[in-house]
Amino acid sequence: MSKGQIIKALSGFYYIASDNKVYQTRARGIFRKRGQSPLVGDYVEFESQTLQEGVLTKIEKRKNELIRPPMANIDSAVLVMSALEPSFSTLLVDRFLVYLEAKDIKPVIYITKMDLLNEVETAQIKAYQTMYQSIGYPVWLSQEGDVDSSDFIDSLANQVVLFMGQSGVGKSTLLNQLLPSLDLETAAISKSLGRGKHTTRHVALHQVKQALIADTPGFSSVELDQIEKEDLPYLFPEFRKYSPNCKFRECSHRHEPDCAVKAALVEGKIYQSRYDHYCQFMDEIIDRKPKYQRKS
Repeated sequence: MSKGQIIKALSGFYYIASDNKVYQTRARGIFRKRGQSPLVGDYVEFESQTLQEGVLTKIEKRKNELIRPPMANIDSAVLVMSALEPSFSTLLVDRFLVYLEAKDIKPVIYITKMDLLNEVETAQIKAYQTMYQSIGYPVWLSQEGDVDSSDFIDSLANQVVLFMGQSGVGKSTLLNQLLPSLDLETAAISKSLGRGKHTTRHVALHQVKQALIADTPGFSSVELDQIEKEDLPYLFPEFRKYSPNCKFRECSHRHEPDCAVKAALVEGKIYQSRYDHYCQFMDEIIDRKPKYQRKS
C-alpha cells in the first residue's frame, strides 16, 4: 500500500504523486457506491504494480474542499484581480475573501495591469493595498511582464495554492510567466462583455519551486449559500478583533447597543466599505430562500 496526493484528474483517471513519481490510477467502485469522488489535492492510499496501472483505495480526511473548482486540501488561494479591464472591485474582492475565510483557505490578493493606470488611479489601488494589508491580507501589485516570481513563489512555499478570480484578469498570463512549461492558452478581453473568455479547461497541480499550484477556470463571482448569518461576523478578521468586547455574545454588529465593532467603525479602526459589504452580505444571507430537497 502506498500513499500520495492526487495532482490531476482526467477522464476517469487519477494521477497520484508519490516519492517523486506519478502513478496513473482508477478509483475503486466503492467510492461511487458511497457517493464519494476523489478530488485533486486529496491525500490517498493506492495500490500499483506499474506507473500506468494502479487502484486508488482510500481517501484521507480533507481539511477543506471546493465544488468549483473540484479540489481539496487547499492551503492558500491567490485572488487575481486586475486594476483595470475589468476594473478593480472591492465588493468582489470582499466576496471572495469571505468565501475563502469560510473554507479556511488563506487569501493572497494579486493585482495585475498596474501599468494601465494613471497617477490618480495608481494612488487609489495603493490605498486599497494599504487597507487589505492592514487587515492581514498579503497584496501584490504587478504590471504586464513584471512578475517577481522568486519572492512571490517563495511566499507560497510548501502550500497547495489555488488561483482564482474573474476571467480576463491575466491569471493564465501570470501562470505562464511563473511556469513557462504550462503553456496555458490566453485570451483577449471581450470588449462587448467587459470580461474575458474562459481559457482553462481542467484542474491540475504543478510544482513551482516549493509550491503546488493549481490552474482553474476563471469565474466572476462566488456564492455565499453555505454561509449562515451567525457565522458571517467571524469571516471578517477585523471584526474578530473587536467582537469579544460587544455587550452581546451573538452580536450581529448592526442593531445591538454597546457594539464594539460599530464603535471601532466610528473611530475609523474599521473601513466603511468593509462594513457596508458585510451588511450587504448579511442581507443576502437573510433573504436567501431555503433549499428543499426532493424526497426519494
